[in-house]
Amino acid sequence: MQGKVLSRRHFLLGVGTLAAASVLPGKALASVGHKRALSLMNLHTGDKADGVYWQNGLYLKETLQSFNHVLKDHRSGDVTQMDPALFDQLTRLTGNLGFDGTIEVISGYRSPASNAAMKKAGRHVATKSFHCLGKAIDIRLPGVQLAKAHKAALAMKAGGVGYYPQDGFIHIDTGPVRRW
Repeated sequence: MQGKVLSRRHFLLGVGTLAAASVLPGKALASVGHKRALSLMNLHTGDKADGVYWQNGLYLKETLQSFNHVLKDHRSGDVTQMDPALFDQLTRLTGNLGFDGTIEVISGYRSPASNAAMKKAGRHVATKSFHCLGKAIDIRLPGVQLAKAHKAALAMKAGGVGYYPQDGFIHIDTGPVRRW
C-alpha cells in the first residue's frame, strides 16, 4: 500500500483544526480562513463603517482604522486603536445569532478624562474601565431581543459581559471572563 506519511506538523495542524471546529459555532467557523466583516454605527455621532476587517489570516489596517473612528470617544473626539479581538468577538456573537445587520454602538472608546467625568457625575462606570483601553463596547443589535443577545454573549465565555436592560444594551470586552 502506498500512502503519504503523516508528518507530526500535519497531524498537529489537523488536531488543532478539529479542536477549533469543536469550539467555534457554525457560522463563526465559516470565517476561519476566509474573511470577517462587520457593520457599525455610533448612535451618538451617526458615524458608520462597514467592511471586511480580517482576510486570509490578516487584519486589514484601513478597515480597522475606520472602525476606530466610529468607536471614538463621542464626548472628547479622541480616537484610539481598538483591540481587534473585540471585533472578532462581535463577529462570533453576530454569527451565533444569525445577525447580519448594523451593530448599534452606544459606547466604544472612552478617554480616561471622559470616564472620570462620568464617574464624578454619578454614572456607574468602572474606575479602570476596559473602554479606556480600547477593549470594550456597549451595543445593541436591532431586531434581536436584548436578553437573547446577552445569553449568546455569555455562552461564548470570552471576556466580560454586562447586561443593561434598563438602558437597552449589552457590554462586551476582551478582559477576563466575568459577568454582571
